[in-house]
Amino acid sequence: MLPLLLTAQPGTVHGRVADTQGPLPFVGIVLKDGSQATASDADGRFTLTDVPAGPGRLVVSAMGMATRELSFTLPPGGTKDLGTIILDAAYEELEEVVVTGTMREVSRSESPVPVEVITSALFRRNPSPALFDAVGMVNGVRPQINCSVCNTGDIHINGMEGPYTMVLIDGMPIVSGLSTVYGLSGIPNSLVERVEVVKGPGSALYGSEAMGGIINVITKDPVLAPRFSADLFGTTWNEWNGDLGLGMGKGRARDLLGVNIFRYNDPRDRNADGFTDVTLQERISIFNKFDLQRADHRLASLAARYVTEDRWGGQMEWTEADKGSDKIYGESIHTERWELIGQYQLPLRERVITQFSFNSHQQDSWYGTMPYRADQRVFFAQAHWARALGARHDLLLGAAYRHTWYDDNTVATATAAQRIPLPGLFVQDEWALADVHKLLLGYRVDHDRAHGLVHSPRLAYKWAPNGRWAVRASFGTGYRVVNLFTEDHAALTGARQVVIAEELKPERSTNATLNLVRKWPAEKRFFGIDLSLFHTRFSNRILPDYQLDPNLIVYDNLHGFGISQGASLNLEARIGKGLRGMAGVTWMDVYTKERDPEGRMQRQDQYFAPAWSGTFTLSQTVGQHWTIDLTGQWSGPMRLPVLPNDYRSELSPTYALVNLQVKRAFGRRFELYGGVKNLLDFVPSDPLMRPFDPFDHQADDPVSNPYGYTFDTSYMYAPLQGARGFLGLRFTLAE
Repeated sequence: MLPLLLTAQPGTVHGRVADTQGPLPFVGIVLKDGSQATASDADGRFTLTDVPAGPGRLVVSAMGMATRELSFTLPPGGTKDLGTIILDAAYEELEEVVVTGTMREVSRSESPVPVEVITSALFRRNPSPALFDAVGMVNGVRPQINCSVCNTGDIHINGMEGPYTMVLIDGMPIVSGLSTVYGLSGIPNSLVERVEVVKGPGSALYGSEAMGGIINVITKDPVLAPRFSADLFGTTWNEWNGDLGLGMGKGRARDLLGVNIFRYNDPRDRNADGFTDVTLQERISIFNKFDLQRADHRLASLAARYVTEDRWGGQMEWTEADKGSDKIYGESIHTERWELIGQYQLPLRERVITQFSFNSHQQDSWYGTMPYRADQRVFFAQAHWARALGARHDLLLGAAYRHTWYDDNTVATATAAQRIPLPGLFVQDEWALADVHKLLLGYRVDHDRAHGLVHSPRLAYKWAPNGRWAVRASFGTGYRVVNLFTEDHAALTGARQVVIAEELKPERSTNATLNLVRKWPAEKRFFGIDLSLFHTRFSNRILPDYQLDPNLIVYDNLHGFGISQGASLNLEARIGKGLRGMAGVTWMDVYTKERDPEGRMQRQDQYFAPAWSGTFTLSQTVGQHWTIDLTGQWSGPMRLPVLPNDYRSELSPTYALVNLQVKRAFGRRFELYGGVKNLLDFVPSDPLMRPFDPFDHQADDPVSNPYGYTFDTSYMYAPLQGARGFLGLRFTLAE
């Protein structure tokens, strides 16, 4: 009996991780079976306790380094010293683990659905106070500012407007509807592990709103997060941003606290139109994530976030006392937001995970003389069961329920608050037909109270003959039910009145994508290309008509169809240990076709959808401590909303927003960085129509205004901030 007891007695494994320059902190160390995980401290040292006796395998991975696997044999109750584990710089594409494409953790190269990833390392090459700006580093993803006065915005994927993009936090759809405009502000970048982007409809897994693409913000694991981190920077425009992170707890209970503070209170009018160039903001965000390590590596976590923000823009002399007046124009928005996210894996032999989220979003706004007060609460719950059927099938079954409560002071809820229940069921099977062939089949059905059953099928295929080639083909559908007042800022701002032509039907989309990946790895260099062809057809699209009447915005379902099609190409190169570059270009053809009164199909190009656009990143390490980063986005001409007889061009010019950063590392804990944003000093011209008469007091005067121009804020395609310097400091403490 004694030998059996000794065999079962666990032990300890410890060691140290380093590269050729010294110890590596924050390196992830996990047992291959997933039962234990930790991270190295500031000196690169780590310890794993309660490790089962006998043979085992350890996986050591760090961003930018080649992953290593080590075998060891641990005697019963003993200790195993693995010594110093040396990691080499990675010259092949990093094997990030992604979850968004299939709702299951797989390596990026194994996913049958193309997933693009922005890592925390990429964030640091162009520091930003909000994720809203950071996601623009993905080719084909465009942060769009929708109003030149209050600077609210959304995220466009492949030319489609923000409401077609579903934003998730740790897989939970809590940034939607009323909060789409503000949800990506106030997430502390220092607590974000990565951002995953899936282009094209994803309603087969995520239901309503996953119509044009998905952005999933993955926060850090409290177990692997540093003990303390701080990232503080300011700009020559007197913008100040602070991200603080604190890791607490030991043993099974770990906690991660993050605070983001942003302040800009320096009104500027560089273009001399009498209005603020950039909205003034004061924002505080507090994020807390608690993780409980359980037996058999089962999941249990709870996260909460609180965001409060005040922003205003308008005429330079505007003050709080001018809210709602018709003398001095201003747009003032106060936001209070709570979020709660949790997941718990049931103590069963099968892998059954329950998830929930709740958010409450309150907004008190003034757009000139128009008040907008809204309250939205969304509850979401989901359970899914994952099981391998034999050696070739990975089955996923799930049920979801979302309930949205919404009330405001507009005609949308004049009689009663909106209550929208949305239950759904989904199923997915990943079928490994052979070693190089994989087929994904998915289907979802949701029940909408107003529109009945909504079906969303999905099909994806992947062929990967070796690690250097991969071809993916996918077909999917999407849908969404629209609330104009929570999504379209133009419905609330300026001097136009809103007209809804008929009862709006849910929008639908069908997408086909072909993706090709080719890699050329070598010992000291790496080259890779990623090419995608996409075609999406939309029906029942809800579009604003600005041109029917200069005083109106008319919303109606499209009596025709919409198309978003094109191609994107991403290039990546790493040469030696110091030079790395990435570049992407996207060609898009985004338009609608609708019958005119004579029955002829007429084409209209999509607003704010440039035919050509791209991104680029170039990084050079100089010596052991210096790094130079050149990043940017460029855009070709795009169609803009203009008024009849408008003196402004209907097409924007070709432009680029280029950023330069120089970084100096002081050991493993300190980094000092600085540079210039918008190096080429590009700003749009004439973003406002009639800024001298924002209330249209003289708009009807035929002498001073013969063309009937009205005040309008929608002619906005790039930030109004020109070149500005920035300087920042990062500090990280592992233990």
